[in-house]
Amino acid sequence: MSATGTYTPKPGAAPLPRMIAAQAALETRMLLRNGEQLLLTVVIPTLLLVLFSAVDIVDTGEGKAVDFLAPGVLALAVMSTAFTGQAIATGFERRYGVLKRLGASPLPRWALMAAKTLSVLVTEVLQIVLLTVIAFALGWSPHGNPFAVLLLLVLGTAAFSGLGLLMAGTLKAEATLAAANLVFLLLLVGGGVIVPLDKFPDAAQAVLGLLPISALSDGLRDVLRDGAGMPWGDLGILAVWAVAGLGAAGRFFRWE
Repeated sequence: MSATGTYTPKPGAAPLPRMIAAQAALETRMLLRNGEQLLLTVVIPTLLLVLFSAVDIVDTGEGKAVDFLAPGVLALAVMSTAFTGQAIATGFERRYGVLKRLGASPLPRWALMAAKTLSVLVTEVLQIVLLTVIAFALGWSPHGNPFAVLLLLVLGTAAFSGLGLLMAGTLKAEATLAAANLVFLLLLVGGGVIVPLDKFPDAAQAVLGLLPISALSDGLRDVLRDGAGMPWGDLGILAVWAVAGLGAAGRFFRWE
């Protein structure tokens, strides 16, 4: 019996879902092996949660400090991965021509962005699990609607991803590195993560409350600490940022 053709090569691209999954796995491994990324995504949020929960440095109002801090640190973790980490990594990939080469591969450009998004989501799941375990060890007692929490996290991820990709696709890599870290520090201080917004002047509160980090941290805090229902106001702010950021990134992103 002839075996002709049994091992005949079949050139062509792999199925699209397999390519996206492979690229997402690669992006995740690269992110988790990067020391600077780990500092932003894991070390800093963990240290802030432990330090400010254990030491009475900031007046977080009534109740346990960890009940105020845990939702804010979860919001910070989303921002560090979806915005800061993604902006820096994508900016340098663009500088070194990685994006240009990947754009010429069988993987469509939109699929590459989908793979990056999956990588961000996988990293966020790992972050949230770790921070939740630490918060429980510190005495955190969350309650509220899990669907509302999930919706806030998804919209927050979309908002910060759009802003991160917009920055990475329009600025030079060095400028992206500086700007992304500066924005991270400014939003850490003024976004209601550690310091309650009511500690700021009234005029500043009105402006700071419209920031995506403020909407995400306040929304999570309303649900997880206060047991509120669906925080529609915060969800609306995040949705506006998500649409504006992703739309601008899609229009102005430069691959070279």
